[in-house]
Amino acid sequence: MAAVLTALTGCLGADCVSVDAADLRGHARDWQTDPADAVVPIAVIRPRNTAQTSAALRLCAEHHIPLTVQGGLTGLSGGAVPATGGVALSLERMNRIIDIDPVGATMTVQCGVTLQQVQQAADTEGMFFPLDLGARGSCTIGGNIGTNAGGNRVLRYGMMRDLVLGVEVVLADGTVVNSMNRMLKNNSGYDLRGLFIGSEGTLGIVTQAVLRLFDRPETRHTALCLVSGFDQAARMLRLARSQLGLTLSAYELMWPKFFSFASETSGVRPFGLAAEGLGLLIEASGAARDEALFENLMEDAFNAQLLVDCVIAQSLHDTESFWNLRDASGDLRTHFWPNANFDVSAPTGKLGDMVDELERRAAARWPDVQIAVFGHIADGNIHIAAKTDVKPFPLREIEQLVYGLVGDFNGSISAEHGIGLAKRDYLHHTRSREEIAVMARIKHALDPHDRLNPGKIFPSG
Repeated sequence: MAAVLTALTGCLGADCVSVDAADLRGHARDWQTDPADAVVPIAVIRPRNTAQTSAALRLCAEHHIPLTVQGGLTGLSGGAVPATGGVALSLERMNRIIDIDPVGATMTVQCGVTLQQVQQAADTEGMFFPLDLGARGSCTIGGNIGTNAGGNRVLRYGMMRDLVLGVEVVLADGTVVNSMNRMLKNNSGYDLRGLFIGSEGTLGIVTQAVLRLFDRPETRHTALCLVSGFDQAARMLRLARSQLGLTLSAYELMWPKFFSFASETSGVRPFGLAAEGLGLLIEASGAARDEALFENLMEDAFNAQLLVDCVIAQSLHDTESFWNLRDASGDLRTHFWPNANFDVSAPTGKLGDMVDELERRAAARWPDVQIAVFGHIADGNIHIAAKTDVKPFPLREIEQLVYGLVGDFNGSISAEHGIGLAKRDYLHHTRSREEIAVMARIKHALDPHDRLNPGKIFPSG
């Protein structure tokens, strides 16, 4: 280890290699990982460019040292936890926006730039980068790419994989692969870009990317609705799609337990204290002429008896307060604890049945269980937090119940957060034995000695 630290310092410079104890502890885990599961790296490397990244990977390969790439450390699946005896490579200094092309509607960036910086740079040019997460100020584009991030606007714009045209990647042996495509159409061979998006730093380190931009929407129409049940929310979704078309950009459903929790923690109670039902947040973005379409949708929904109540935002303050309800999910870790939390997906039409069955099975096991559910149901993604006072907290048993149920409904154990460490032992509920075997072969082909982010994604043992 002393030899590799000497080599790294000599090659990159002392300012790029840290062995400070406090610094190392700060890179021992990501946001969701339990402190007891943190792994302190032997060093933190902070390259300034692709050449230094390449040199760092080459030296680690020569000295047989595992390496884990890190972005903003806002992950929720343990994907950024270093390997024992390994180094952490932070892209925080590679934070330049290299180029913005309004005609081609692209932005070229280093992957340490934050999501919020990209959003603001696009806005300055009259453009729009649609990916949006609660951690926008901290999460990095590299982390978004590594986990194939989703967020609140997937319904209209797709996941991160749909927002990236090209990438530059450094492989385990230090080889730099330039696949910085700028075109929407490029059908020349294998899609190497897609191979690295969502690979959680196990196949290579994405150092630069070409992002897709869009014209900035002129208007934003938001409504917070109250529905009596999932069936009404599903019927409302069909009506919204038919009347709003591509302007429908968000469709967020909050089951009663979460809606009540969010109202209490945020202080936003548009339907009064006695309101009962599921909260539904609908947003459309487009041109000024679309306001009438949005209002007509709400009128038609009331006439079809799909809504119990509805409030349409009249100002930016109203819109932000409605989203504060949905974003109260960030308070679950503080005020709804201990809990087991999940990011799963299933066919949209089956989500109501899956939640009902989850509540039934969980209550049979743990009579005091409380389950808070919310999510982007139009794309099949829901988030679940299950709380019980049983001691010791039955995390493993709850995980087995939830992931087994997701498998029964032909869903996915990870809709947008990645697999990392937290979900690797449940991958078989989502992927077949043959699929896992193919993924393992790809991993071996690009990283034969398992140096890049070892222990992630694939089942232990």
